[in-house]
Amino acid sequence: MSRTAKIERKTTETDIALKLNLDGSGSSKLDTGLGFFEHMLNLWTKHGGFDLDLSAQGDLEIDAHHTVEDIGICLGQAIKQALGNKAGISRYGHVFVPMDEALVLAVVDYSGRGYLALEAKFPAQKVGAFDTELVEEFLRALVINGEFTVHVRVVSGTNTHHIIEAIFKALGRAMRWAAAPDGKIQGVPSTKGIL
Repeated sequence: MSRTAKIERKTTETDIALKLNLDGSGSSKLDTGLGFFEHMLNLWTKHGGFDLDLSAQGDLEIDAHHTVEDIGICLGQAIKQALGNKAGISRYGHVFVPMDEALVLAVVDYSGRGYLALEAKFPAQKVGAFDTELVEEFLRALVINGEFTVHVRVVSGTNTHHIIEAIFKALGRAMRWAAAPDGKIQGVPSTKGIL
């Protein structure tokens, strides 16, 4: 079964086209106008083993908020679509990822319920031109539209770039493991019979 999705979203603020393959090779083709954010998405695809083709035009003359949030919306929708009914997946994934002095825990549950628990403090308000508060906006849009639960806890870290990088790497790896097939699971991994 092909676990792929294609999402397009056009508003007065953004124009986004996205293709996702959950069973890819970790490659990405990104065009968003947001260099640091593209770096983070590239890390997410590489460590998740996902393929992502993303083109996004947004009102960057205002700021990056709408673009980052709408990419989160589209990526969440793509993940939900690509997972289908979730039969045979592991459902849960968790990992600790270090990035030099930074250490991040990410836990994922493809529960059918969008929920974000983020415990993170960013020492700097910006990394380059990127507003660090947009990390939370992206993650919230991702999980609400993807209908899955994510807990992210920054255990340590003093360099904001390192902290955010560890978050995206950890999220990719935890999502990869949660989406992986589990041969012991027959059908949907829930006593409810649906996720």
